[in-house]
Amino acid sequence: MLTHSTILGYPRIGPRRELKRALEAYWDGRLSRDELDRVGADLRADTWRRLAALGLCALPANTFSEYDHVLDTAVLLDAVPERYRAAADPYFAMARGADGLPPLRMTKWFDTNYHYLVPEIGAGTPLRLAGDKPMREVREARALGYATRPVVVGPVTFLLLAEPAPGGPPPLSRLDDALDAYADLLAALAAEGVEWVQLDEPALVTGAGVAEARRAYERLGALTDRPKLLVASYFGELGDALPALAATGIEAIGLDLVRGGPVDPAALGGKTLVAGVVSGRDVWRTDLDAALYELSRHPDVVVSTSCSLLHVPYDLDVETDLDPALRERLAFADQKVAEVVALADLLARGSTGTAPARSPAAAPPTSTSDTRAPYPERAASQAVHLGLPELPVTTIGSFPQTGELRAARAALAAGTLDEPGYERLIEAEIERVVRLQERLGIDVLVHGEPERNDMVQYFAEHLDGFAITRHGWVQSYGSRCTRPPIIHSDVRRPAPITVRWTRYAQSLTERPVKGMLTGPVTIVAWSFVRRDIALREVVAQVAEAVRAEVHDLAAEGTSIIQVDEPALRELLPLRRERQDEYLRWAVAAYRHATSSAGDHTQIHTHLCYSNASEVIAAIDGLDADVTTIESARSSGRILGQLDGFGRGLGPGVYDIHSPRVPGAAEVGDLLDAVLEVVPAERVWVNPDCGLKTRTYPQVEAALANLVTAARERRTD
Repeated sequence: MLTHSTILGYPRIGPRRELKRALEAYWDGRLSRDELDRVGADLRADTWRRLAALGLCALPANTFSEYDHVLDTAVLLDAVPERYRAAADPYFAMARGADGLPPLRMTKWFDTNYHYLVPEIGAGTPLRLAGDKPMREVREARALGYATRPVVVGPVTFLLLAEPAPGGPPPLSRLDDALDAYADLLAALAAEGVEWVQLDEPALVTGAGVAEARRAYERLGALTDRPKLLVASYFGELGDALPALAATGIEAIGLDLVRGGPVDPAALGGKTLVAGVVSGRDVWRTDLDAALYELSRHPDVVVSTSCSLLHVPYDLDVETDLDPALRERLAFADQKVAEVVALADLLARGSTGTAPARSPAAAPPTSTSDTRAPYPERAASQAVHLGLPELPVTTIGSFPQTGELRAARAALAAGTLDEPGYERLIEAEIERVVRLQERLGIDVLVHGEPERNDMVQYFAEHLDGFAITRHGWVQSYGSRCTRPPIIHSDVRRPAPITVRWTRYAQSLTERPVKGMLTGPVTIVAWSFVRRDIALREVVAQVAEAVRAEVHDLAAEGTSIIQVDEPALRELLPLRRERQDEYLRWAVAAYRHATSSAGDHTQIHTHLCYSNASEVIAAIDGLDADVTTIESARSSGRILGQLDGFGRGLGPGVYDIHSPRVPGAAEVGDLLDAVLEVVPAERVWVNPDCGLKTRTYPQVEAALANLVTAARERRTD
């Protein structure tokens, strides 16, 4: 079951996004829960058949989820807050909200663009084995003829990722209760005849939870009624956690040797190494010779991916439009599985590879300075220039992406709609959005971004150095999928990208219309990035392209330009000792990108769903005039971190990732909480994020309530 080759996980949305369509049909009432579950069962069966056909020796199970694997673990352990238990479907109530219930908070899974739902654990929250999903999937696979290894989020990572219920203790204080539940889970899996279980502990690469991990696996490793234990970590090196795990009774340790680097075989304490030598985080082919060299250093080794393949597309073979020279450099999930199998075969035949050449040292970050005047001077100039009311209301950028818009883009790509016809449709949608905002009383407008399929892909399509896939979908959360562009060479902007549509929208109204751009860090973070130069050099190239766009928008007379950096926290190194250097060059890149605007041009930025409170000083360092930030879904937790933040701020008061429409009173309560910590003259009123995933009826009702709440609190 754990010989030769395995992977830590596999994509789960379906090669043609079958899960996305089934989920949205279920939420819309077009599919029953039984039918949704059948779609999931078919996807699981197809995955096991696919992996077996590729020659993989050890197949994982329980890597499928109808929404999120951390939420699945919470349900498995009965860690369901009491307020959700009476909902018609508690699982999706926690994920999306229901019947007046806001959903659980959502944030980024470590330094990836995948979002997980944050468990909420209090002193009285049950932690006991209550579900049977891992056991059911083992039985499903066995019925198809496959023995599998269940994968479950480990107890330490689960508790470190959770947040305390109001007034409750730190979740990690409940470790002993969690271990009781995990012991029961292991016994149940042993009763199913399971030979190996994989417990994922990626939180250990941050340096947190080392003592707790040793205690946890000393206890679980000492159990007699259990399968063999593979404790897998990824996204970096384990550091002090490696000897802690090696000293316990577990049988195998999974290490990310791509991001974590080589490991001394003696450090494993005789445990089997599940060696993550094939990257699960990018789309580049593996250097098989270098991987073989590292594998051959270990006497007891299983070839694996560095992490789950959840983070890459399914299959390169369907990307027939890519440049053949680029295709030769790429590998998606299926090709990475084939690499794992090939490496295991080569290793079994005695191949040893050669040591990789040392990479040249990265060039130091380019020093850039902010050429804009100090914020107080800019703010005074902008107040006169813009003439906005107190508590101005705005949105984050996008408006609903309707079926008509998606159909028009598809028709344009297929050649059944010409460019002039497409542009007329876009202009009509922009006018619809502008008129709606005027009618609702929005103070600072947006054009709605109907021409954009995605906030990163759109820019990638207009910049040199990027390639776009047709089918390279990756799950972001739930039914939300993205197609990350591929940065394969130097990035340049051949022509203006957004000026035309911003100019058109402004021509329709006397109110200011924001120019909408994606920041350099986010464009890079949400792409698959070339590996031959340092990451900060790639960011610097993109920053130069964004700087040119800012300059052209400002020259056109655009009074407000929003340059979003929701991924600023996402690229933050997981270990504290490496974070300051990253923040220095990331902030410098943003300031360089935005400093081509004059002082009377107001620069906005936006951050969402990424624990922005952890980088609040860096957000201040961006020197944007206004920062809009996620707050509604996290119940305003960012507000406690804002002491000393001296610029315009818009903590979101409408959670757009839920179909719920908040009432004016609910919005008002959130706004009152903001006004307790930020002076009214610096407060903006806005949603948490863009509105593209919502419907027009939801958006119109919610924005009307935002305007009402803001006007009720204005003193001028």
